[in-house]
Amino acid sequence: MSFRSTTIHLVFCCAALPLMVTSVTAQPAAQQNLDERARALQKEVPLIDGHNDFPWALRQNVERDLNRLDIRVAQPSIHTDIPRLREGGVGAQFWSVYVPASFVGADAVTATLEEVDTVHQMMRRYPEAFELALTADDVERIFRGGKVASMMGMEGGHSIDSSLATLRMFYRLGVRYMTLTHGSNVPWADSSTDEPVLGGLSRFGEEVIREMNWLGMLIDLSHVSPDTMRDTLRVTEAPVIFSHSSARALTDVPRNVPDDVLRLVAENGGVVMVTFVPQFISPDVAGHGRAAEVEELRLEAAYPGNANAIEAGMQTWLEANPTPRATLSQVADHIDHVRDIAGLEHIGIGSDFDGISSVPVGLEDVSTYPSLTAELLRRGYTDEHVMGILGVNVLRVMREAEAVAERLQRTRPPSPTLIEHLDGR
Repeated sequence: MSFRSTTIHLVFCCAALPLMVTSVTAQPAAQQNLDERARALQKEVPLIDGHNDFPWALRQNVERDLNRLDIRVAQPSIHTDIPRLREGGVGAQFWSVYVPASFVGADAVTATLEEVDTVHQMMRRYPEAFELALTADDVERIFRGGKVASMMGMEGGHSIDSSLATLRMFYRLGVRYMTLTHGSNVPWADSSTDEPVLGGLSRFGEEVIREMNWLGMLIDLSHVSPDTMRDTLRVTEAPVIFSHSSARALTDVPRNVPDDVLRLVAENGGVVMVTFVPQFISPDVAGHGRAAEVEELRLEAAYPGNANAIEAGMQTWLEANPTPRATLSQVADHIDHVRDIAGLEHIGIGSDFDGISSVPVGLEDVSTYPSLTAELLRRGYTDEHVMGILGVNVLRVMREAEAVAERLQRTRPPSPTLIEHLDGR
């Protein structure tokens, strides 16, 4: 190369250098701008999470004793504590008062009452951080006061033991949604993860829906079978929610929402609160879970009654087949899909923190919501769209359910119906 060509080459390289540096530095600056916008939006409207299982984690870990798991300070063994709720900009939380579907009858009612008591104890112990919210107006007022507006959701109709009176009393205690089933059927509704018996709702199940409308209690269709979803959407006069579900078209598991139901949710005015549960958002994680089930069945057949051999075999299999990781981006993909099928007004967020043993990369605990907000902004969602997803959509659903209840309570008293009257059992 001649001296002249070398000189020209150096001039062009040097001239291009500032552009290259600008391009490299622009990316962190752009991300910083998105992060700042995300946090600013979460100060404008309450981020309402549809499902957090901290009360059950408290029961499992320390027998419901807040002295032994004080969330005023960091608690890295779980997903939730007050410092991280503040860092994550959480404005309102539906605390799940979950008890397993293996609890039945009076035992289920009693255990659920204990979980309700846990939430009330949280309000009493941490008044600077939490306040019980019973209406949409309460949520906005408490959020403006700098606290986490706290609501309760029952996770499974087994918690009411097929009693409308028990349903009404839970409402009086502050419960503002009920998931119709959990992992097993209830006498009046089919679950998504049990063998169908009713083909949706029984006649008494329809009466449960009408009484929830009368109360103003939100109907949660997470966990229920597609037929139960469709029956509920046919009967209800108020918008529904899915407190922690995602799109079945993207991850084909029974707990997710089929596209035809997403369209019905749009007609109903409801909201699907997209979850962070890895096996519901990642096809790879879901596929790994199915493969693990097949292997466990093989081991059970090979070593009948030998729990140690089955456990050792599963450990070997898992070491050879490590579980894939779901990602924040995949959660955003499910939000995109619900937007495309149901519309922007029908999306919310329902993490299931402290109810899951693994988490997506980028959404490790309650401090990480701004990362998801920033990802939506990066994908082109407007500030108005994002605020809808964060909480405005759910507040609308709450207000519409409150309005339906006010109208119905002017026209009829509480229902005296027993399950025996309609279902003969």
